[in-house]
Amino acid sequence: MSTAVLAMTAYHSTVVTNKPDPGTLGADAKAHHVKNWAGKTVKYQNTHPSFSPLNFKDLAIALWKRASGQQPWPTPKAEDKVVAVVPPTFLPTRTSSTKLRATWLGHACYYAEFPSGLRVLFDPVFEDHCAPVSYKDFKRFTEPPCDLSDLPYVDAVFISHSHYDHLSYPSVQKIQKHFPNVHFFVGLGLQKWFEAGGFKNVTELDWWDEAEITLTPQRAAKGDDDDTTKSGASSASLEPITAKVSCLPCQHGSGRGILDQNSTLWCSWAVSSGEPAKSVWFGGDTGYRTVKRLPEGVDDYGEEFRDLPTCPQFREIGERVGPFDLGLIPIGAYSPRFLFSCVHANPFDAVEIFRDTRCKSAMAIHWGTWVLTAEDVLEPPRLLREALRRRGLPETGAFDVCDIGESREF
Repeated sequence: MSTAVLAMTAYHSTVVTNKPDPGTLGADAKAHHVKNWAGKTVKYQNTHPSFSPLNFKDLAIALWKRASGQQPWPTPKAEDKVVAVVPPTFLPTRTSSTKLRATWLGHACYYAEFPSGLRVLFDPVFEDHCAPVSYKDFKRFTEPPCDLSDLPYVDAVFISHSHYDHLSYPSVQKIQKHFPNVHFFVGLGLQKWFEAGGFKNVTELDWWDEAEITLTPQRAAKGDDDDTTKSGASSASLEPITAKVSCLPCQHGSGRGILDQNSTLWCSWAVSSGEPAKSVWFGGDTGYRTVKRLPEGVDDYGEEFRDLPTCPQFREIGERVGPFDLGLIPIGAYSPRFLFSCVHANPFDAVEIFRDTRCKSAMAIHWGTWVLTAEDVLEPPRLLREALRRRGLPETGAFDVCDIGESREF
């Protein structure tokens, strides 16, 4: 079959959702739902002892110290090039490789190319600022490696939650413009936000819900007839592409303003496609354990803290849905630890999440794009290598970092 036919064939997506049998999930399967007097879910919550809510008084003090210059804060700029950005390359057709291929596009955004032909995006945010206002402290210090319109195909987009560094209206709007058949997968409550913005193909899911997406080849675009005739094939002869989607737990929160805190669900995602199947677990944004204020320099993974509660949901993900060929796991935005540990994994947490979820390989996300917290911007990859050493894992080849724009195969 000619490359032209494969490149120009359009696909129409259909999605079928599957609610799990409540008996398989346990009595607390919906404990993360907070209901009002009428039994309607009005917000969501983290339910395990590993989560202790962020102290907003401490956060306000930390922000004041930052603004007043009392708290040291990294101030990299794009011209500093502290994190390398390289032009990405993408596969020329949907059937160009027998391996899973993943390209880091900055922060939490990854583009995954499955051998089945499926192409997906996770948490695309391409704006300069990860905030509702263009404030200098929220300006990205690494440029996007490409434009969203440079992507060859986008069949599905997965959104972990509503925070501005993970969900951008201009970015998803641009994706919709260039890929009109794209399907968006979101946590409970976010479908309304998308539909209010004019998006039609949206599916919202709860933790442990599953869906199957089928991409059916459609009539090729104008001018394809000559190519199909020459190749002896048509778009009708192409096989549908199918994928299994799982909406899964994580430990975080949501909100785009003061009044909508935790009103939509945060989640991680698993996507599996092909025969034999290749699978990706996208961690999105998550904490793993809550660490209280400690003297500076104290290692919170020391022996005296071994019994701190950790989030059991990651082990459950590994047991129920894993193993995964690739995990996309956050490693940054964790300092000061007593403020952010409940919602942001540091590299030591990330390695435990990697092990719990039974990922065969992993790539680091949630660093290298915006200065969100006080750690040095290059500290997360340094600590990741140390965390891997402590666990007796190789420093490269198991859980890696890469340049923005770089692709890896799995």
